[in-house]
Amino acid sequence: MKSQSFEQLIVWQKAHSYVLAIYKITKQYPKEELFCLVNQMRRAAASITANIAEGYAKISSKDKLRFYNISRNFIILSKDLGYITLQDKEQLGIQAAEISRLLNAYCIALLKNVSPPTT
Repeated sequence: MKSQSFEQLIVWQKAHSYVLAIYKITKQYPKEELFCLVNQMRRAAASITANIAEGYAKISSKDKLRFYNISRNFIILSKDLGYITLQDKEQLGIQAAEISRLLNAYCIALLKNVSPPTT
């Protein structure tokens, strides 16, 4: 069954949850990081869902995976700077890995001209 909108895609739903988690966790960061790390993390995470939405008609897996990797690097940096706990890092890492797996499956399905999974 073909989805009617990008919001029905499981990958977009998971990525959206990830963005919300990033926003929630970065609220706790020091003020001096607001325009540096916080801004970059939020933009990288939000870019995942934005690219899925934009690419709904035309997909670029390279761009999506690039934003996923940027976001993941910021998570590692946040842990190393002591802004998030190891548990937060692990949870966000699990979410990011699942999104990456779903994006790969979505891209492969599109390349094979198969309907990607929806809810």
